[in-house]
Amino acid sequence: MRARAGFLWVIGLLLFSVPASDVCADDAYAGDAYADARAAMVREIEGDVRATARWIGKGELDPRVMEAMGTVPRHEFVPESELRWAYANRPLPIGYGQTISQPYIVALMTDLLSPGSDDAVLEIGTGSGYQAAVLSRLVGEVYTIEIIPELAASARKRLARLGYQNVAARTGDGYYGWEEHAPFDGIVVTAAAGQIPPPLIEQLKPGGRMVIPVGSPFLTQELVLVEKDAAGAVTTRALLPVAFVPFTRAPE
Repeated sequence: MRARAGFLWVIGLLLFSVPASDVCADDAYAGDAYADARAAMVREIEGDVRATARWIGKGELDPRVMEAMGTVPRHEFVPESELRWAYANRPLPIGYGQTISQPYIVALMTDLLSPGSDDAVLEIGTGSGYQAAVLSRLVGEVYTIEIIPELAASARKRLARLGYQNVAARTGDGYYGWEEHAPFDGIVVTAAAGQIPPPLIEQLKPGGRMVIPVGSPFLTQELVLVEKDAAGAVTTRALLPVAFVPFTRAPE
């Protein structure tokens, strides 16, 4: 229990501290400096993976995932006011009470899906579109749902402008998933739910995986891996404590 409490403190530090690095300079993102900043971010992710290996069960992530993290331009997915922190290994506000997730968490959740090049993946909580962009480089089709209309509209425009043609985005209540395109090889939920939504379990393909933070709003939650076997039996495994914004539902 003492080790667990210590780990919670480390995760809190990873999520919310302001790293001291040269990527925070005002002119850090001119020209080729973006590539340098992404490379520095990837190195920080690799360090976080090693630090949390005992909880996530591995000391390194899929090289394809890390390549995507080092390629997708995160600075395109943050507000101008946060641009200087675009490649810092921390979450950033994107408006409407929402955040773009910490790069380590994006990489980990993506890796846990074991994404295949022909997979169809559902994302709940588009936000600014960054997680969808990372997934788009690894799978065949990405379907993403955002409940806040303003964020959904801006993410659709951004993803189209940047050329992510295999991403379909819509506005809606992610609790119900996207039945027309189900079943999905993977589902990733980027907001904390009190419980795993049954419609999402139903829309997960046999042999598929879902990654979702589960727990109370504004408290530490658990990142949970959900697996459905070939016979349709579902198992869950809590991996590590995280802090996500709450899962938002449409008014009834």
